[in-house]
Amino acid sequence: MPLRPASHVQVLIAGGGTGGITLASWLRKLSPQLEIVIVEPSPFHDYQSGWVLVAGGFIAPEDTRRAEREVLPEGVALIQSKVVGFDPDHNAVDLIGGRRLGYDVLVVALGIELNWTAVRGLAETLGHHHVTSIYSRPMASYTRRCFEEFQGGTALFTQPATAIKCGGAPQKIMHLAHQQFAARSGVGVNSRILFCTAQASLFPVQAYSDKMVEIAARHHSEVRYHHDLVAVDGEAGLASFRLQEPGQSERMDTIHFDLLHVVPPMSAPPVVAASPLAVRPRDGDPGRASGGWVEVDPHTARHVHYGNVFAIGDVGSFPTAKTAAAVRKQAPVVAANVLAVLEGRPLDPAYDGYSACPLITNDHAVMMVEFDYSKQPVSSFLMNPVKERWFAWLLERFGFPWIYWNRMLKAQPHEATYLKPFAGLARRLGLMRWQA
Repeated sequence: MPLRPASHVQVLIAGGGTGGITLASWLRKLSPQLEIVIVEPSPFHDYQSGWVLVAGGFIAPEDTRRAEREVLPEGVALIQSKVVGFDPDHNAVDLIGGRRLGYDVLVVALGIELNWTAVRGLAETLGHHHVTSIYSRPMASYTRRCFEEFQGGTALFTQPATAIKCGGAPQKIMHLAHQQFAARSGVGVNSRILFCTAQASLFPVQAYSDKMVEIAARHHSEVRYHHDLVAVDGEAGLASFRLQEPGQSERMDTIHFDLLHVVPPMSAPPVVAASPLAVRPRDGDPGRASGGWVEVDPHTARHVHYGNVFAIGDVGSFPTAKTAAAVRKQAPVVAANVLAVLEGRPLDPAYDGYSACPLITNDHAVMMVEFDYSKQPVSSFLMNPVKERWFAWLLERFGFPWIYWNRMLKAQPHEATYLKPFAGLARRLGLMRWQA
């Protein structure tokens, strides 16, 4: 049974999503007697990476959700409430309803905020007129329906200017749409697939970006850069974009669509962005505050101003992609450093920025996009990651969902740990020449 929450605890974890549960499991594994409390308002825990599989018709929506208490590590207390304020100067957080909770160490794991209302008209038309998004659990099923009902025309996919979680997802769903439309082309479905991104490239790691451009061209998908979605008229089937191309003045571009998949702008949760924990602007660089992330050391995950505060996952200012894979590698480092603070020991700067975005390119191939702070490809599987593989598809479809529920959330080591001893042999055999 969960421990009874107290007014002051050793370790307080704000957020019971992927980061919060994974970290709690690691802390229990490293220190079974540690007092840990998670504050989380939702009674459910979602495997959000599975929503693209729902949209593709590979799994059912119920396969992506479990009760929060079902995934809660044994001996960890759960407060079903919401953090509404941070007071790190007094080692306390405020909960909804006026309750105040003190801590010895705080870990912020509140994830990322999806700002649907930042795009004019989007919230009103989402789920209607074939306007959808796999970044919402209900909309994952609606996306599947949109694909099935699509009778041809322009299928438009977007990516915002902000940081987003799962950076490969906007292209994953586009590639799945392409395959399904192409399979029906013999019965009168003629489609134009258009990918509009506010970014200057398809991915921040050049080797992967180049390959993604090649894949899009192979699928006859048009790519337009510097296109930031600002408004949607679902009934008229119009999407308006702000263009800010280098060396040119800002202008607007309006595109007609018959199906629209939107990735909403994202930011840190408002409660974090408004707190002393958020990134502070530097002299002459006020833009650093953009996003409102918890300002952490990128290698230790400890806050740069508050020595007993950490962050894990999307809410942290880690200069890498915001993914579940990043959480997987951050969690043991954060857990070890939380214990170091409690015991007065030096911290271990062991997080190297690892993240991964498995890119589905069809229903039998995935490019296993892995990288770190060097912005260079790395591989957990001792093979060239800049290549589409059937093996990687099997991992995405069957392996990763099982690993998420049965290994990641239960503090089992990353599978690459078992392959490291073979890295030298793989290099000698030429399997890792891509690293040269």
